[in-house]
Amino acid sequence: MKISISATLAALSLAMGVSTSVQAQDYPYRDITNAVVWGAGGGTDTINRMIMAEMEKHLPVSINVVNQTGGVAGSNGMVYVANQPDDGYTLVGLSESNVTAAVQGGWDKKFDFWYPFIVGGSPDLISVPAGSPYQTIDDLVSAAKADAGSIPAAAGGAGSIHHLNLLALQHGTSAEFKFVPYKGSAAGQEAAIAGEVQAVVTSLAEQAPLISGGQLRPLATLTPSAAEFNGQTIPSALEIYPALTDFLPLKQAIGFAVHNSAPDDVKATLAAAFEKAMASDAVAEWAKTNNYDLSGQYGPEAQALFATLESNFAYTLQDLGVATVDPASLGIEKP
Repeated sequence: MKISISATLAALSLAMGVSTSVQAQDYPYRDITNAVVWGAGGGTDTINRMIMAEMEKHLPVSINVVNQTGGVAGSNGMVYVANQPDDGYTLVGLSESNVTAAVQGGWDKKFDFWYPFIVGGSPDLISVPAGSPYQTIDDLVSAAKADAGSIPAAAGGAGSIHHLNLLALQHGTSAEFKFVPYKGSAAGQEAAIAGEVQAVVTSLAEQAPLISGGQLRPLATLTPSAAEFNGQTIPSALEIYPALTDFLPLKQAIGFAVHNSAPDDVKATLAAAFEKAMASDAVAEWAKTNNYDLSGQYGPEAQALFATLESNFAYTLQDLGVATVDPASLGIEKP
């Protein structure tokens, strides 16, 4: 059977038209994946699942949230997403704790690799299991000073904000705990309840259900102000130990990011959905119920905040003797 030249050209024209039509589709035209670098059930995971669900309402596709854990300071998840195309179809769910990955040898990039969106954060607490003999922060610190390294404490992964806050507590009080890393806050809190560790540093938002359920007893906040929760006042460790102000506070900034090299239309589309989600009553109510302060910063504004956090965290780790890479060698300026 002969095929005419005109028919062949028509078929080619149709194929090219379909191909061009697909290529010209606006972002996003297929589902997005958000790879959270910390474990399921922790603060970063919870916030990302909440904000992605709200952003989905303003996008024509679904956002699938997965957990890509491990490495140093969440480096496995960041490396995974960094190795994906910068087309906006793979986001990374992260937090301020990830800014230490480079100085701990987890990867070799400054944090400005990312174009971040910050949802918010919650103050850190140091708490003990409900059956602990330590009734106050001074009881715990005194015991850790009397027998250095005898009290195991969980504080998320190495290099997380919770780990840094534990280190700061040690240096500000001359106490020494035995740090036990876990894959995220939820795992560390479970370890405390199970008796694997005797203390845990995570956020109020993460601990709230366990405090309300009588499984954890909060001893102090690691912020300048006390916290009111369930009719009780949780004192500020900084008020009890003034030397802590040399190291604290180090605050949370939880959200997600896309490659900074992503196309402008990708950034704009994500920003529009993010703004609408952050302005919703659902997000405001969620934050109030779950003890979070909302931010809403993104793009250059959020990059500037993370640059400050990166500088402070990196040189704090160096001063505490736990950085494995010189921040200056990465181009990180001193605060």
